[in-house]
Amino acid sequence: MFPQTHVYFAGRVLGNINDAIALGSIFPDMVIGAGVPRDISHNSGRELFAFLMENGALCDFARGNITHGMNPDGLDYYGDEKNPPFERGYCFEKGRRFIQTTIEACNIPEEMGWWKAHNIVEMGIELHISQRAPYGEILRGAFANTALIEDISCQSGAFFGRDPLPFAGRIASFPDYIDLEMATPESLARKYEYQMYFKHRIRINTPRVAKLIEEAAQWVDSDLDDFFNKTTGRVKEVLGELKAL
Repeated sequence: MFPQTHVYFAGRVLGNINDAIALGSIFPDMVIGAGVPRDISHNSGRELFAFLMENGALCDFARGNITHGMNPDGLDYYGDEKNPPFERGYCFEKGRRFIQTTIEACNIPEEMGWWKAHNIVEMGIELHISQRAPYGEILRGAFANTALIEDISCQSGAFFGRDPLPFAGRIASFPDYIDLEMATPESLARKYEYQMYFKHRIRINTPRVAKLIEEAAQWVDSDLDDFFNKTTGRVKEVLGELKAL
């Protein structure tokens, strides 16, 4: 999922949002740019929680982080990997209808089609969520909390066995990659163009991608809230088992 959606979901699960929860809820995506592979960043929530609790630090950050990942099962597990009884997660299943049009609009090879189509669905969801509350402003405020970011960077470096500077640098630069305003199809497409060029050196057709995002938002409208309701309950159970609620 995209950042504002992760903040929204963390708030649903935990009952409140503060700077630490907001940054924790997007942390598994942020640290990929600090050299932590996605498979590690999205599957180490339990271990990071234990590490931070042992050090008596950043409890809310650790709880927010758990709501995001894939092990233990957070939002990205149900969005990407598996949303029973379906074969894949919600965003991948919803993205099936956009595979070919995404390949064409994003100028990508076929093997990238389903993954990028699921991104289109995620941006359609982000469009919905951004209009419910000022989650972008919440993130903007969290990124301005320099003392908290310094603490997160130091603790992250210790946990992953790395220097803290790349973590601090990645957090500082992350707002450039995401939409911190009330999102529109066009603003999301522009940010996606930036991401696609940075990651793949590929230029997308931004107006066509914006149109796809708008179509995806309409496509998820009928069952999005049901997905969030079910997933919220499942992730609350995970946090309850960790005694993190």
